[in-house]
Amino acid sequence: MSAKTYRVNEIFYSLQGEGFWTGTPIVFVRLSGCNLRCPFCDTDHSAFIEMSADDILSAVRTAGGPCTRICLTGGEPGLQADEALISAFHSAGYTVHIETNGTRSLPAGIDWVTLSPKEGARVVLDKADELKLVLTSGVDPSAWATFPATWHFLQPCDLAGRMNTAEVTAYIQAHPLWRLSLQTHKLLGIR
Repeated sequence: MSAKTYRVNEIFYSLQGEGFWTGTPIVFVRLSGCNLRCPFCDTDHSAFIEMSADDILSAVRTAGGPCTRICLTGGEPGLQADEALISAFHSAGYTVHIETNGTRSLPAGIDWVTLSPKEGARVVLDKADELKLVLTSGVDPSAWATFPATWHFLQPCDLAGRMNTAEVTAYIQAHPLWRLSLQTHKLLGIR
């Protein structure tokens, strides 16, 4: 019997560019595939390689050296992440973050959950460490203000090179529950 594999788009070491952990060194494990089709998505979901948990751990060690933080992202990592993968990371001494659209249940043991709900998608999660909402024309932040998260971030949308930063800033000033999240990795020209 062969070991379970995961479809991995890429693994790379950088700084977290968004939300609460902005500026923190982290190894990104971008899993391929998503159940949504957001117009601002920047991931090619057709590109992936099949990797076992051991292969992923080896690539994470090579990419990140001394870094012990991993962020599962995608696409939608909830389509593939399971308790075996989370357990493998923990056994190797890693802290596991995930960025999810919240439309799938997540395996137990994830250390930090970033919920980034998307317009029109039904969220099944009932809590998160942080909620990061990308403000698009059809998104109403007030609908998410009571969602059980320790932190609420509102992020401008970069659609075809046009940012709605002024709209986001004005909303946050009028609704101080929210904090600003920027894609600082793009501003700095890093991955």
